[in-house]
Amino acid sequence: MMFFKNKFLRILPILAIIGPGIISGSVDNDAGGITTYSIAGGNFGYSLLWVLFLTTFSLAITQEIGARMGIATGKGLSSLIREKFGVRWTTFIMAVLFIANIGVIAAEFAGIAASLEIFSIPRFVAVGIAALLIFFLITKGSFKSLEKTFLAISLFYVVYIISAVMAHPVWGEAVKSLIIPSFSLNKNYLLTFIAVVGTTITPWGQFFIQDYVADKKLSTEDLNIERGDVFIGTFLTNFIAFFIIVACAATIFTHGQVINDAKDAALALKPLAGNLASILFAFGLLNASVFGAALVPVSTAYVISEAFGFESGLNFSFGEAPQFYGLFALTLILGALFVVVPFIPLISILFLSQALNAILLLPIFVFLYLLSNDKKILSEHTNHKIINVILIATFTAISIISLILLISML
Repeated sequence: MMFFKNKFLRILPILAIIGPGIISGSVDNDAGGITTYSIAGGNFGYSLLWVLFLTTFSLAITQEIGARMGIATGKGLSSLIREKFGVRWTTFIMAVLFIANIGVIAAEFAGIAASLEIFSIPRFVAVGIAALLIFFLITKGSFKSLEKTFLAISLFYVVYIISAVMAHPVWGEAVKSLIIPSFSLNKNYLLTFIAVVGTTITPWGQFFIQDYVADKKLSTEDLNIERGDVFIGTFLTNFIAFFIIVACAATIFTHGQVINDAKDAALALKPLAGNLASILFAFGLLNASVFGAALVPVSTAYVISEAFGFESGLNFSFGEAPQFYGLFALTLILGALFVVVPFIPLISILFLSQALNAILLLPIFVFLYLLSNDKKILSEHTNHKIINVILIATFTAISIISLILLISML
């Protein structure tokens, strides 16, 4: 008994540190992510799996930079941008982030609506109830209780592994596609390619991880453990994404069907992989959508409030932090409204918002690169050369694909 007690006491400090990386990684597989991966697998088979392999390294590096900067400075990314580059550039970046995040939040509510429409619940009812539940969950909960809730929600992504196994894929072909690139200049392929990148490495995620680490008040002594947290979270993110693509490739693509969103994927799985696989896929979409719809508005309010020096945090009352709670409510309402407008198709919100994410990520990458190499800010915690190489390579790849996509559309 004493042996287990000693072991528990050893890992207790680690348990106190982990969370930001796993939560940040998990919420990347939100409604837009699941829709994008479903379309990638359903319409293009295993051919886009290699993109996941590469983005795993890019996501790990960018999240590690955020965690390291948050620990070294005790400040969020928006604060550092304001201090280093001034209010004008901060306003520009906050405008980019706000536009990107409204698209993401709308995608989360679209995911809620799409998943519950499978069970014949109208989108107005689904979105309205979800928005109210999320508002009360966030405003009435404490930071620690919410963190535990989000970590618990992360466990439910295992349903996609089960769905993929039940689809009986050709594992050899899937693994081969993971490491051997294939490419097409087809416009839809390019759009899906950039959407896969944009849903994996998100603008809001860059701010979230740094703010989260700074808010937990981790010290430089915690850096190695937090790196482990980030790398585990990154691996789990694309590990789950792999199974979503595989599940749809093995069933929908193999049978020559074409899908437009994750709802179509869940329904298509029913006759191809069984009723349980279909229900699990739909449940996973609902779980991920609620997860993202709760987290992204909070992150948006945190970042923008911090950028302009307003009080921010769930430990403050509305009277103490009106800007923070006002921004949280505004983003929640705007995201929900986009979905309940009847003439806006859910697929446009869910899928195209992810492609927009990748493009809006480019200016954020510039500031991330400059700040993470600034010795005056980070001292000995600046980037190693390999990190800069991966960061520049990711920026260049997104820029080139975006340009090719633009040319193909014109």
